[in-house]
Amino acid sequence: MIETIASPTLTAFLLFVVIVFGVIMLWMTARLRNVAKLYRVLRQQTHMSLSSDTTSESAQQELVLQLHNQLAEAKQISETFRKFVPNQFFDHLAKDGLDSIELGKADEDEVAILFCDIRGFTSLSEKMSPQELMNFLNSYFLRMNAPIHQNSGFIDKFIGDAIMAIFDHPDGSNADKARDALKAASDMRIALDLYNEHRANCDYPPVNNGIGIHFGPVIMGTVGSEERMDSTVIGDSVNTAFRLESLAPKFNADIIVTAQTLDISGMRDTYPHRVLDWVRVKGKQQPIEVYEILEHLPEEERKRKLSTAKLVEQGLALRIQQDWDQAIKCFQQALQIQPDDKLVNYHLEHCYRMRSNQMPADWDGALNI
Repeated sequence: MIETIASPTLTAFLLFVVIVFGVIMLWMTARLRNVAKLYRVLRQQTHMSLSSDTTSESAQQELVLQLHNQLAEAKQISETFRKFVPNQFFDHLAKDGLDSIELGKADEDEVAILFCDIRGFTSLSEKMSPQELMNFLNSYFLRMNAPIHQNSGFIDKFIGDAIMAIFDHPDGSNADKARDALKAASDMRIALDLYNEHRANCDYPPVNNGIGIHFGPVIMGTVGSEERMDSTVIGDSVNTAFRLESLAPKFNADIIVTAQTLDISGMRDTYPHRVLDWVRVKGKQQPIEVYEILEHLPEEERKRKLSTAKLVEQGLALRIQQDWDQAIKCFQQALQIQPDDKLVNYHLEHCYRMRSNQMPADWDGALNI
């Protein structure tokens, strides 16, 4: 077989393929310094002379065989590196070919951004040894990874105990992207429940997390220096998603999304949810309406939260109009239905406080959180 395909043209082609893989390796080793040594070994092994002394048939056969082996090894290394840089990220940055990837390369797109963070992680980690902590995080991340990838998303980065995921649904619509993120979030909570069942069997305490989702424009690109580059996703939409996740404990909610995400998904009328508040998150001037997703909850708990949803929505609208007495009346009615609803108590406390204070003339009804 080697004798049949060995030719100067094929040799040149194989050399070209090796060079292309070399370009990939050079760029990615800047990102992963810990595997740079492996690449250097590969490059040293593939250093061969193509002078006229190697034009004999046996030398050509040996050259083709070694190139084949090195190409297979380079492919394996490339696949390993892609575990650090998602394929979807390459798809955005390498639209004009791999040689177009460089420091400062950027691409803009509209995507759904999901942040997920473990609640009470500091106190939880203090009870673990370093090795136990790493084992726990990897076990947890493994379970959170599957719902994201199964719903056409990819993990941009792990930040301590937090996950930042992007949903760009290649060749899909914006509605597809938003729906993917909503479905992934619900599936992540279901996976977390199953994970806690396994932890209970081993007498480990349960783990809880909060999820925030926003849809909007982002910039995907490379930052750093020629010696150390990193992939990144930045923009106001990323900041908003991050702030939403941090609100989860305040509202005692598992999944918080913006009205924009719900509207773009086209699932406002079909996906169980309830309004939480009209807020201005840190770093933003424009207020946003935020919602709690209830799809993943057990049926009884979902019904309890939905039973007060209309009254909460009415009370919130009255609060924005500064009609404190009528707003309080709505929330009190909701409290009679569900005395333990923390969201209702939250709104009552704010209404009582704001009624006692003089609000600014230009107040738009949003709470700064």
